[in-house]
Amino acid sequence: MDKCGSSRKQPHWLFRRHYPLALLFISWTIALWPRPSSAITLAHADVQRIGKKIWQNECNGTVSGLTAWNQGEDFASLGIGHFIWYPKGRRGPFEESFPKVVSFISKRGAKLPTILLHGAEQPCPWNSRAEFFRAQHTVEMNQLRQFLVDTIDLQAEFLIARLEGALPKMLAEAAPADRANVQQQFERLARTSHGCYALVDYVNFKGEGVLHTERYQGQGWGLLQVLESMHGTSDADAVDEFVKAARSTLTRRVHNAPAERHESRWLTGWLRRVNSYSGI
Repeated sequence: MDKCGSSRKQPHWLFRRHYPLALLFISWTIALWPRPSSAITLAHADVQRIGKKIWQNECNGTVSGLTAWNQGEDFASLGIGHFIWYPKGRRGPFEESFPKVVSFISKRGAKLPTILLHGAEQPCPWNSRAEFFRAQHTVEMNQLRQFLVDTIDLQAEFLIARLEGALPKMLAEAAPADRANVQQQFERLARTSHGCYALVDYVNFKGEGVLHTERYQGQGWGLLQVLESMHGTSDADAVDEFVKAARSTLTRRVHNAPAERHESRWLTGWLRRVNSYSGI
C-alpha cells in the first residue's frame, strides 16, 4: 500500500531560551504550513504496470507511438508519456518535459543515443511535423525510438518522481482555505493502487494545474483543479470520485478552449482514459 506521510523536526535550539515563545511560534507555524508529503514507494512490478498502462494510453502500446507529432501541435511527443519537446525558438503554453526525462534517465546511467548527446536542454532537431515525419526511418530516429523502448521503466520512474514533486507545487498554488482539502484528496488516492495510478497518469496527462499559461478563460484542467473539486473522505470511493471530477474538469476545458483548437475532437478519448482509472 502506498502512503503519503509526513514528519517535521522541531528546532530544539529555541527551547533553551524563550520556551513559551518558541512553543507559540512552532504551533503557529505548523498550523499554517502544509505538511510535506513523503516519497511514494512502489514495488518494481507496480512501476512496470503503471508504465505499461501509460504507454497504452498515450501510444496504444506501440513502438512507433513512442515518437509522435500530433496534428495541430508545434512540438514532438516522445516516450510513454508523450513528453513534449519543442523545436528551437518555439514555446507554447504547455510545459516542456522531454529534456527533464532525458536528464533523469541520464543520471540513472542509461546510454543516450547520438541525437541526445548535446545536453538535456537541447531543442528538438526537427522544426516541423512534416520534417519530423520525413525523418521517420533515419538512423537518428531509429536510435531514439530504441532508446525509448529500452528505458520504459526509467520513464515510469520519472513519472512517479514528478508526482512526488506535484503536491508541494499544488499546495503553494491553491488558495490557503483549499490546501487542507487538496492534500486530503491527494492522500486518499495515494493510499490505493488504483488511486496511485490515477495520480501518476493524470499529472502526466494534464499537468499539475499550477501554470497560469495552462488555463482557458482563467480555469485550469490539471490535477490541482480535479482535487479541488473533490470533497469526500472515504478511501473506498476516492477513485470513482476522482474519475467524476476529472471528467467534469476536462469537459469544462473543451467548453472554454479557443474555437480554432477544435478540442472537442479529443474529448471522447480523454474521457475514456480517465474511465480506465477505475478498472486497471
